[in-house]
Amino acid sequence: MRLSRLFLPTEKEDRSEAVIPSHRLMLRAGMIRQLTAGVYSYLPLGLRAVRKVAQIVREEMDRAGAQEVFLPALQPADLWRESGRWDHFGPELVRLRDRNDREFCLGPTHEEVITDLVRREVRSYRQLPLTLYQIQTKFRDERRPRFGVMRGREFTMKDAYSFDATEEGAEESYRKMYEAYNRIFIRCGLRFRAVEAETGAIGGSFSHEFMVLAQTGEDIIASCTHCGYAANVERAEVRPKKAESSSWPESPPPKKVPTPGMRTVEEVCGFLHVEPSRLIKTMVYLADGRPVAVLVRGDREVNETKVKRFLGCTELEMADEEVIRSVTGAPVGFAGPLGLARGDSLPLLADHEIRWMRDAVTGGNEADTHYVHVDPGRDFQVSHYGDFRNAVSGDPCPRCTEGTLEIWRGIEVGHIFKLGTKYSEAMGATFQDENGRERPMIMGCYGIGIERTVAAAIEQNHDKDGIIFPMAIAPYHVLVLCIQTDNPQVSSTAERLYWQLMEAGVEVLLDDRDERPGKKFKDADLIGIPLRINVGERILKEGKVELRHRATGEVEKWPVDQVCQRVEEIVRDQTQRDPGSNRRI
Repeated sequence: MRLSRLFLPTEKEDRSEAVIPSHRLMLRAGMIRQLTAGVYSYLPLGLRAVRKVAQIVREEMDRAGAQEVFLPALQPADLWRESGRWDHFGPELVRLRDRNDREFCLGPTHEEVITDLVRREVRSYRQLPLTLYQIQTKFRDERRPRFGVMRGREFTMKDAYSFDATEEGAEESYRKMYEAYNRIFIRCGLRFRAVEAETGAIGGSFSHEFMVLAQTGEDIIASCTHCGYAANVERAEVRPKKAESSSWPESPPPKKVPTPGMRTVEEVCGFLHVEPSRLIKTMVYLADGRPVAVLVRGDREVNETKVKRFLGCTELEMADEEVIRSVTGAPVGFAGPLGLARGDSLPLLADHEIRWMRDAVTGGNEADTHYVHVDPGRDFQVSHYGDFRNAVSGDPCPRCTEGTLEIWRGIEVGHIFKLGTKYSEAMGATFQDENGRERPMIMGCYGIGIERTVAAAIEQNHDKDGIIFPMAIAPYHVLVLCIQTDNPQVSSTAERLYWQLMEAGVEVLLDDRDERPGKKFKDADLIGIPLRINVGERILKEGKVELRHRATGEVEKWPVDQVCQRVEEIVRDQTQRDPGSNRRI
């Protein structure tokens, strides 16, 4: 493709609404344009990158034994009522009615549709296992669509669904998808981690998220420095540390001290001249409407997902000031554990770290008051000790004894779930086993955000000048830049290289525009094509051209008749189906 003919409206300045690098650069590089909030048009350069990701996904799904289908985006409400999700999915579900007043939704996901398809066609265990997938547009009415294509109302997803007769078969299907996802993101040239995660609205018994590591990631993950353990911070386990000493002397008896107006950890610690690790926070929640108190150290955060899982409740929310005052007798900021536990009417949960604290500071359960010299084992009773906090850097790994946890920011690009029989039982997707008994199919589901993967790659691969595309998902492999279009020798050499590369199967752009060299160089860096061949009259006098690597800035000088072979080698090495280097870290 010639740049003089390419629809590529690049921009010099960042848009004010673009906050993160991928949004800014995809707009500036002419890859996308916003139609309305959360809805984007893809221009030629952006569409090529999206299709590159989709093709890698398609190849690896086929390689894993999945079969491609294409399902309707318009889904009848009756299917969603069968699964129980019509009333529970929430306001993100785009709902509508047809001319006959029948209710539908635009599919945010396709568990109901695929289950309906399979229950109609699969009758016997002999037809299982079965894995079907599609690459299709999804719709979610995001409350705050933001960050460009990272969180949109309309987006492309690869969603796959497995159906098995046995638990062992379901585990094998899950393993195949797990391995396929690793291959996909390695081939895309991304640094990523597969982490244990919560199942959320999709449901199921367990899941893994595939996180691209990037400073702008919305998710926080914990990973071990020694073994392969990694988990979303909502899921990350914290192994209890052993007591540093079993013979610590007891503190003096608890003493109330005035702390006028000191409500926050920072205010209390500053006023009393103690470290936050010496303070015990008392957080009051409502679990399905019933109060519960949770204790963590002052420098820790309660992990509400862990508390919710332990209690087995459906809803967990922070108590308001009226509830806090009614159960503790104190305004917000002064609750404490002394005298607080009241059996089932007010359970007192404490993180493992609380057990070993001595000479601690707690709220005094009355306004403007705190206790000092508190020893948990002596001064108050705990209903249950457990893992109720967020993991932090330096925590011991819960899987091995050698490693500690590191904290990263990540962008979720894929999520796989073991669903079990959640949908098959609700919707009657059964089969006859070898003994003729009706049994529900065991399901799994597996999603990848296609455009989101492109954006995540840009978040991970950019500099002050623009995008740095990994070769495998770059819109083009190489850009031939004609520096002096008015010089016949320069322009004819650029044309010759352009045609040679196309004939060799290399995806190539030719910058044949009548523009200043500086403008061409800036656009080349902005759009992030991995390789650039600079053809100019100065170096051409030596019979050579420059081959520049966008990722490193390295410049190689090659004879004109050899540079195409060099480009072919680089492209082949960086787009091979089974890359030798594993980009997970």
